[in-house]
Amino acid sequence: MGAGAEGRQHPRAVRRDRLMRISSWRHGALAALLAFATVGLSGSFAKADGEAKLLAPSGTLRVGIYPGSPTSMVTDAAGKPHGLAYDLGGELAKRLGVGVDYVRFERVADIVTAIHDGRVDFTVTNATPARASEVSFSQPVLAIELGYLVPANSPVGKVEDIDKPGVKIGVTKGSTSERTLPAKFKNATIVPAESVKAAIGMFGRGEIDLYATNKPTLFEMSDQMPGAKILDGNWGLEHMAIAIPRGREDALPMLNRFVTEEQSSGALDTIQQQAGLRGATKATRK
Repeated sequence: MGAGAEGRQHPRAVRRDRLMRISSWRHGALAALLAFATVGLSGSFAKADGEAKLLAPSGTLRVGIYPGSPTSMVTDAAGKPHGLAYDLGGELAKRLGVGVDYVRFERVADIVTAIHDGRVDFTVTNATPARASEVSFSQPVLAIELGYLVPANSPVGKVEDIDKPGVKIGVTKGSTSERTLPAKFKNATIVPAESVKAAIGMFGRGEIDLYATNKPTLFEMSDQMPGAKILDGNWGLEHMAIAIPRGREDALPMLNRFVTEEQSSGALDTIQQQAGLRGATKATRK
């Protein structure tokens, strides 16, 4: 109907027609907005679902942990578990909307092998070049100092006392320490231990004179060894990062955002406090 026809209509009819056209436009705009929002939400859900299927293909996030280190899993006085790998794995499972299954191992080297073989989906460990050839890593979560623990009344009082004939340095079998320290010490002997728990017993039997690993683990050990102390200084840093099976690299952008959010929100600080993680420093991108 043209403007002339509208002019011949009763004023009430003109207003009614205009209101109907405005209402129709509003409904159309609202419908378009709802459609756009629905597409956006469904796209987000699809993306999240895709990331869940990629990171936890079984429908459950299998988190590799080993007892005795706050970088992995320790228990508090009430028997409640805490730890970097334990808590970050649980939080990621919530984000993905999947369940979590904690798979226990004696040492971290076994977890790396299990991730490489696809039997475990997630852990947090030192992102060394050797391990990067077996698994894929996120950006660093945090850095921790490497050090030495000596028992009470030890003749080894400083780092300079270590590299002497007859000195036995304990390391965890398959660890970074086992691979790195033989080149550092030419006179001392490197003695592999099956686990951190086993190492404490080796001290008591005189099988090792000191132990070398990351300081959070050394602090946990010293709590169980009256009079034990950690030597001043460090012999390097571990760059702790999330490890996932190779072939799942499409999920790394999401994992990196997850790491950044845990760091910036203060959640990572809370995890460290609850686990009693000592000897950590702020992570820097390598």
